Amino acid sequence: MAERPEYVEVLTWEEVDGLIDHLLPQLRGPYDALVMVTRGGIIPGGIISEALDIRTVLTAAVAFPPAGRRPESRLAWPTFLQFPSEEQIRGRRVLVVDDIWDRGRTIMAVRARIESQGGYPELAVLHYKPGRALLRGSGPDYYAAITDAWIVYPWELWRRDGLVGLPPDPSSPA
Repeated sequence: MAERPEYVEVLTWEEVDGLIDHLLPQLRGPYDALVMVTRGGIIPGGIISEALDIRTVLTAAVAFPPAGRRPESRLAWPTFLQFPSEEQIRGRRVLVVDDIWDRGRTIMAVRARIESQGGYPELAVLHYKPGRALLRGSGPDYYAAITDAWIVYPWELWRRDGLVGLPPDPSSPA
C-alpha cells in the first residue's frame, strides 16, 4: 500500500463548514439532482443539498479492483455497487459531490456513467490534489481548497473501544 504522506491535516467540523461556505458561491445551479459519492461525499453532499434546496439526493457507490504494481491497473473500470437509475439522471443537471479528488478515479467514473445515461454532471469536492490526477487535464469543476496533505475529515476519525483518533496507517501491518 502507499505510504501516508508526512503531512497529515486533521479537520474540525468548523473547518469543514468553512470549506463548504467557500464552495457554495461557486456552484452554478439550479441543479435537478445531487449525487453523493459514498462514503466521503455523504456528509458534504447532505449539507450542500440542504443549502441549495436540492430535493433529489442520490448516491453512487463505486469499487475498484485492487491496484497492482503496474500504473495501468489504476485505470481499471470499476464496479458500481449502487447507482441512480437512468430515469433519475437522463436530461438532468446533476451536481456530484465527494470529499476529495486525489487521483480522480472514482468521481470521473461517476461523471462518465452520468454522461452515458444522458445527464449533465458537474463535479464538486472539498479538497483537490491537482498533482495526483490520473488523467491529464482532468479536475473537478468546483473545489474549496488545494492540498497535497493526507486529509482526515471529522467523520473519518477512528472510533474503537471508546477511543477517538487518527485512522490506522494503511501502510502499517495491523
